[in-house]
Amino acid sequence: MIPVHLERAVFGIYATHSLHFADRSGVFVHLADHGSATAAELSGALGVDGETLERLLLVLVSLQVLTRTGEGRYALAEGTRPYLDSREPRYLLGFVDHLVGSTAQRFGQVHDYLSRGKAAVDAVLPDPFATLYRDDDSVRRFLTAMWQLSFHVSHELARLADLGDVRRLVDVGGASGPFSVAALLAYPRLRSTVFDLPQVGPYLAESAKAYELGDRLTFAGGDFFRDPLPEGDCVAFGYILSDWDDETCEGLLRKAYDACRPGGRVLVMERLFDPDRGGPLSTAVMNLSMHLETQGRHRTPEEYLGLLRRAGFADCAVRRSTADKHLLVGGGAR
Repeated sequence: MIPVHLERAVFGIYATHSLHFADRSGVFVHLADHGSATAAELSGALGVDGETLERLLLVLVSLQVLTRTGEGRYALAEGTRPYLDSREPRYLLGFVDHLVGSTAQRFGQVHDYLSRGKAAVDAVLPDPFATLYRDDDSVRRFLTAMWQLSFHVSHELARLADLGDVRRLVDVGGASGPFSVAALLAYPRLRSTVFDLPQVGPYLAESAKAYELGDRLTFAGGDFFRDPLPEGDCVAFGYILSDWDDETCEGLLRKAYDACRPGGRVLVMERLFDPDRGGPLSTAVMNLSMHLETQGRHRTPEEYLGLLRRAGFADCAVRRSTADKHLLVGGGAR
């Protein structure tokens, strides 16, 4: 008998794609609304082939994503709805869409990386962010995935950041604003400026309108490698530093130090490796994804604290959330 962990690793490609196709077909929303259904009822309601659908459903039952009664009725497994229902704030499958539609296309590079090294292979490939931002559909897919991975935990991270004394937050690479929106909802006196590439601006405007934030949420277009950062009491990097190598991260953090008003601080929000780098699984997986899609990696808490200190920040600390993304704080800007 194959050990269960090895079995799930071997068949993981089927698991991810089964989630993706069931979501795109409307299975999870239908079950969320109706409680349970047979394969025949689902195929009729969704207008899809019954045999193919049932084979997908059986995979999802084996993964404990769905349950199946003796009468052949399928339902969402307990505790899964917040992640499977696209109307829920913790919906996860937009990220799965990004994995299937973008990340998976890059897996062929792994063999080349193993054979020739990343630097040699990437030298003849387009810039990864030029690919992610190549057209409106790609930008929206990427920003949607980042929102879905970030927004729910951002409420907790904003509380951990203790921004009650901050009046101007600068959210570097803040995308469509998941952290800024969460922070503005938590701190009524706060204002935030998202600094990101110009093509992100319209998507941030959508967020500002959706959450009725008015001029409390503004956009500044630019390139954080070439342009100075806007000045603020607090500068945030939400899942940005994991895109870049240590030297680049130190340079960005020094820019943040220069942009901080006296007494200001920086926030770094990232997945963290355990000190021995033995997990967690999501961090190890995304560490490989960073290798495929960016120039970065995930780090241990002490590695991030070292980057902060070398950039000039003092009073550095780790504040862990109850989720898979955590907060590091560096203070003492002059």
